[in-house]
Amino acid sequence: MELWRKEIREEAKKQVWLAGPMIFVCVFQFSLQMISLMFVGHLGELFLAAVSLSSSIVSATGFNVMMGLSSALDTFCGQSYGAKQYHMLGVHTQGAMLVLTIVSIPVSIIWVYLEPILVLLHQNKEVAALAQLYARYLIPSLSANALLRCITKFLQTQSIVFPMVLATGLTTLLHLLLCWIFITKFEFGIKGSAIAICISNWFNTIILALYIRFSPSCKATWTGFSKESLHNIPNFLRLAFPSAVMMCLESWTFEIIVILSGALANPKLQTSVLSICLNTTGIFWMMSFGLSTAGSTRISNELGAGSSKAAYLALKVTMFLAFLVGLSEFSVLMSLWKVWGRAFTNVHEVLTHVISMMPILATSVFINSFQTAFQGVARGCGWQKLGAFINLGSFYCLGVPLSIVSAFVFHLKAKGLYLGIVLALTVQVVCFLLVTLRANWEKEAKRAVARVGGSEVQVEEPHVHQNVHIVSHETNFRDQDN
Repeated sequence: MELWRKEIREEAKKQVWLAGPMIFVCVFQFSLQMISLMFVGHLGELFLAAVSLSSSIVSATGFNVMMGLSSALDTFCGQSYGAKQYHMLGVHTQGAMLVLTIVSIPVSIIWVYLEPILVLLHQNKEVAALAQLYARYLIPSLSANALLRCITKFLQTQSIVFPMVLATGLTTLLHLLLCWIFITKFEFGIKGSAIAICISNWFNTIILALYIRFSPSCKATWTGFSKESLHNIPNFLRLAFPSAVMMCLESWTFEIIVILSGALANPKLQTSVLSICLNTTGIFWMMSFGLSTAGSTRISNELGAGSSKAAYLALKVTMFLAFLVGLSEFSVLMSLWKVWGRAFTNVHEVLTHVISMMPILATSVFINSFQTAFQGVARGCGWQKLGAFINLGSFYCLGVPLSIVSAFVFHLKAKGLYLGIVLALTVQVVCFLLVTLRANWEKEAKRAVARVGGSEVQVEEPHVHQNVHIVSHETNFRDQDN
């Protein structure tokens, strides 16, 4: 019993050590868009509306796609590192960089012709024109984001997280200065905001690329560019495509909900209320995503090492930490029940509606903590295809239809729209829980070893027992740079 408790404590320390810095990385990355919106907000309502609309579209069609595609590296790089196939981390990352760069080309074309698409969606023509202008100036940041996502996964799966905190922190400070220079000083308007984002993203990418090139921590995992990366692209795509589908199906649901809110009676009020709820969910999601990243890294490392018991222990610790995080977030929101909305607005009618939605919002944040953790488990195990089907069923077969019926048939308005999201998150958690409980972790370890071709990890068949025993090894953490 004492040994079991010690193992849990050690695993919890490892995951907290990873999750904490990754939360800061998420906050810093998210702050770039927020800082830009704050500066643009002083230019006028029209410009703010255009940048908000454009940011929503470019995230849905571009940045979220890049994040989803790169998530396949959670599986490949994480399991390769656990299997001590260190050079394969660089090989997988190079292939991912090539794929994401190629994907950025058709996405850029969509951004170039964004105005007619928005007009087709019944958006204001003047707002659509400015949104297209903003999107066009953001195109250089798309390729930077593609590379940055791959670099982040490369470092994260090795538990090298503190350099990312430093790089993203410096990038945030630089972005503040750039926004002031281009928007306030030179008066470039929304073009200045987009230019600042492009420069900041490329700065972050270059800083981390230089770290990988010259740091001793990456000497074994980055051995230079290799043609072998081209041969691994088909395997990468087999996981990258469902990874992107899994993530985009979820993120697109929130865009659909926002669009639906515009069709309600008094759309300005309903959209404002829903916007506060979604922004609140996004803020608390960062903590859950940091934990999800830690869980994904630990599980993938142990599966790659062939250690099924350690991987299952990492899973249990991840879900326990998710419970603690979710409970803390629920408690914070409920304790700030009547004052939380004041952080976003002083309009009495909006505040009244937000207060009435707080129990539902707090519940959704609690459930989302588990859902995000399970998404990390899926990435660590290579369950992206299954995750894509679960997201499709939970959001589009149940969640969105319930939102429409609740909001327009039962006239629950914004509350009805959000109830659909809560249902989808709940169904997701139940489905992932059933999958996890039914999983054979010894078989998952064997699949991981086969996936990365771990020659140093052996799977032994005992003569007495029927069950497969996986020989584990201690995962190597690089402490000198962390």
